[in-house]
Amino acid sequence: MTALRAEMTEDSSDTPEARGTGRLSNSSKGPRDAARRQTAALSAFLLIQTVGTVFFVGDVIGDLREDPTSIHFLFEATVTIALVLGVLFGAFALRRTIEFLRAQEAALDVARGALSDVIARQFQAWALTPAERDVAFLALKGLDVAEIADLRGAAQGTVRAQLTRIYSKAGVSGRAQFAAFFVEDLLGEGVGPAPLVQPASPGN
Repeated sequence: MTALRAEMTEDSSDTPEARGTGRLSNSSKGPRDAARRQTAALSAFLLIQTVGTVFFVGDVIGDLREDPTSIHFLFEATVTIALVLGVLFGAFALRRTIEFLRAQEAALDVARGALSDVIARQFQAWALTPAERDVAFLALKGLDVAEIADLRGAAQGTVRAQLTRIYSKAGVSGRAQFAAFFVEDLLGEGVGPAPLVQPASPGN
């Protein structure tokens, strides 16, 4: 089973970029869930307010037939108008919130795809093997050697050797510089096309 798992990990169709999209999606679930909870709360509040407004409208219509000049009628009519305006404002706010949430999700999808493309192009420029790309991306996400080895079903020594080759091809001395390369050089001016850094020659 371990060998089968390793072979599946080596498969080029199981790219680190594909895993990265899933991991980046998980990292954005918090803000998305918060926005969805806010939308649900606003929807529930608007529903309750609408029910109350319908009740007051019916009451005002009944009072209008009986005594349209009474203080009671004028008070309820004023409250009803305020409730109707509140419902309209709430509906507008709910619509704006939903539109904002959709725009935010679309922007996150674009950012995730752009970041994944940047990483994929740079890994290709460094001539990383499929296995090295997988390990490199997991390291870029902050997983340590033990976690990467457990996830890939490989020995920790194998992962350390792969990381050494990755850092050598990238021309960096370790994990910190490897992560800083993407954060500072590739993402310094926003997610988008970035200049590709070719792997250092063996003589350097």
